[in-house]
Amino acid sequence: MTESIDSLSKRVEELEHQVAFQDELHETLNTIVARQDGEIRELKQHFNLLNERVKEYSESLPGAGPQDETPPHY
Repeated sequence: MTESIDSLSKRVEELEHQVAFQDELHETLNTIVARQDGEIRELKQHFNLLNERVKEYSESLPGAGPQDETPPHY
């Protein structure tokens, strides 16, 4: 009986260690995902700003208007 209690005790202890490791891993991953979310938001803002600048620049170029486009049959 003592062996089974010792065996169960060791199994419970091992499970507690695994849970502690998983909790730590979960917190680490949560921190990484939160940081990456912030980086993605920042990159989206930069992308949108650059996209607007490219639109403004391309619209200001000579020959950028629809009247200057070559008709499709040429």
